[in-house]
Amino acid sequence: MPRPDHVVALINPTSAKGAGAQAGQRAVAALRAAGIEVTDIVGRDAFEGEQRAGDALLKNHDAALVVVGGDGMVSAGLRLLTGDPERVLGIIPAGTGNDTARSLGIPLKDPEAAARVIASGEEGRIDLGEATVGTGTSAEVVRRFSTVLACGLDSKVNDRANQMSWPRGKRRYDLAMLLELPRFKAPRFRIVLDGKSVDTECMLVAVGNGPSYGGGMLVCPEARMDDGSFQLTAVRKISKPTLLTIFPKVFSGRHVNHPKVNVHHAADVELHAENVSCWADGERIGALPVTLRTLPGALRVFRPAPAS
Repeated sequence: MPRPDHVVALINPTSAKGAGAQAGQRAVAALRAAGIEVTDIVGRDAFEGEQRAGDALLKNHDAALVVVGGDGMVSAGLRLLTGDPERVLGIIPAGTGNDTARSLGIPLKDPEAAARVIASGEEGRIDLGEATVGTGTSAEVVRRFSTVLACGLDSKVNDRANQMSWPRGKRRYDLAMLLELPRFKAPRFRIVLDGKSVDTECMLVAVGNGPSYGGGMLVCPEARMDDGSFQLTAVRKISKPTLLTIFPKVFSGRHVNHPKVNVHHAADVELHAENVSCWADGERIGALPVTLRTLPGALRVFRPAPAS
């Protein structure tokens, strides 16, 4: 496939404590060295950057969009490409989690190598998830996501972790869980999978378009970004000491072998619970209930060529 002639590069200078700015500079230089015209955008804040990138895309109909940052920046890219299914997304991972890039095989700590993926022109289509909260109200929110939507203990931990400035990376999530776990009570969920309903108390529920979140935690290890369905992982009510023995296994995906962990596959999912929020791609979506559906092949993305 031919390399892109022009890209709009949206850079998050604050991602990974400022590493995003440096990664953006290196990636832009590599793309320009490959003969690609780059319109680089660094906003004073996330809102301004996204707005300016949208304006640049309107002026350059054939340009690809490149985001530099973590999964939150990928989420910004999905918002910018809503209603524009033929434009291609490129990712220069420079955040804390980088789970979308990880799932696609994009180099994680090498902006020049990630830029070469874009310059190669190799691309494919992947599925997205679509989450809707507040259906039919003035507070309705519809959000597309690429990795995992999670709620229960996960949403409590995310709320806590995103208020913390230390430690960085996976350890922040680990510490946030240890702080939230003592006071956590498993909510009762009604889970609807392709029209079939299940009622149960759960510690956490994760719905994966991709396999990982939180910087490589394989919470939905069987999820694939091109199979037209979600993997739902539900951890039923268990003692907190038992949960702590299961938790480390999420980094390898072996937690799904525990008898209190249920795995389902469905294209359409509803989650209902009281006083529970949900998060996806590192961003808070809103309070349950949430309705989810898969969007098969909804996103064109630059990715490495499959191994022969």
